[in-house]
Amino acid sequence: MACAVAAGGVVAYRTVADGTGERAVTVDEASRLALSRLNLFQASPVTVVLTAAEGGGVDVRVEGVVDYRTRRGVGRYRVTGASGPLDHGLVVWDAGGLGLAPEPAGADGPAWQQAERVPRQGWSPRTYTADPLDAGLQLLVQLGADRPDNPLLLAQSGARWLGSDRLDGRTYDRFAGPRAQGAAPDGGRSPLTYWVDGDGTLRRMTMRMPGLGTPTTVEFAGQDAGARLPEAPWLTG
Repeated sequence: MACAVAAGGVVAYRTVADGTGERAVTVDEASRLALSRLNLFQASPVTVVLTAAEGGGVDVRVEGVVDYRTRRGVGRYRVTGASGPLDHGLVVWDAGGLGLAPEPAGADGPAWQQAERVPRQGWSPRTYTADPLDAGLQLLVQLGADRPDNPLLLAQSGARWLGSDRLDGRTYDRFAGPRAQGAAPDGGRSPLTYWVDGDGTLRRMTMRMPGLGTPTTVEFAGQDAGARLPEAPWLTG
């Protein structure tokens, strides 16, 4: 499962736990967690919002869409610091890396439409680094899968139920993902946390990295059926 990838950042978020201590997942809970990746794949393209901190009071927010059938994402990024806005533009990413470009002058509409107007030479491509934004984008594009995970293996690998939260009027179970060797130094818990509802729909995910405070957060806002991701306008690898 994509839980094996550790990523993180610093973004404040608030949940309301139900006061029950964490425990091993039940069969039903493991099944819903295992189904969440397939549900993302089938809902593609999916609207996402990723927020991360780069350190030194610098925060990055990406709003866009991800198509898990092609493993590509496109969005609009905003960088802010203690004194206000620092940078903004378009970002496209896939399994191999990402590309950045200025937003076309006078352009309006969603990021995927603006990206279509940027010529190939207008993108600044690079491979992924270990910083929180890159780690978050790299993990994000890998989450969807064309088949469910094995719930038995998830349970045996240390997936944990952490509590229940209400998000936008709906109840979600909060799970620590299965552990990956070398990826959970803080007492054995996975660095990834998932919010999954009774139908196996993933609503939120957080990612922690060593040395950073609160996690990078990814919010999933459902399908954007009208989105059309550009045909690889960037060069990666």
